[in-house]
Amino acid sequence: MSRLARPTHGRMIGGVCAALARRFGTSAGTMRVIFLVSCLLPGPQFLLYLALWILLPSEEKAARTAW
Repeated sequence: MSRLARPTHGRMIGGVCAALARRFGTSAGTMRVIFLVSCLLPGPQFLLYLALWILLPSEEKAARTAW
């Protein structure tokens, strides 16, 4: 598993699905479909996406702050 950071390439909106897909070893398209299907269920999925967008560092920033 790789480090959880929003990629600069291959992202659609915020890069959250692409980051999660890279972390868990699936394709970004699969993760996006999972997210869209999960939005049909009750719960705070959209708020969680926004929170991850804010909290996850971008790949550029993560590379600069790496030791």
